[in-house]
Amino acid sequence: MTRRPVEVGGPERLYTVTGGRSRADGDAFDLVTLVVAESDPAPWMQSEHVRILRLCRTPSAVVEISADLGMPVTVVRILLGDLLATGRITARHPRPGAGADVPLPDSTLLEEVLHGLRRL
Repeated sequence: MTRRPVEVGGPERLYTVTGGRSRADGDAFDLVTLVVAESDPAPWMQSEHVRILRLCRTPSAVVEISADLGMPVTVVRILLGDLLATGRITARHPRPGAGADVPLPDSTLLEEVLHGLRRL
């Protein structure tokens, strides 16, 4: 199934979605952090949180969630922090396979790739 990004609106909408916050609490999420939903969405939840929980039924990287939602990574990190604080998701950093000497990609490079893909 192909997922299409959802239009999130302008800066005012993003401000509302994050409750006015511009940074995530802590640094639990980098671009390759894998996120897994630990619960189903509740009827009272914010729609963006619901979409994240549905996307994360299978492990999803933060950069994938950002692309699927059509939201900036900074906003997604804030929303993920909300879900992590309530125990609705777990987050873990992927480890290279046994014997792999290949380092994980630099998060700056991944952000540049994401921005390039959005311009397409």
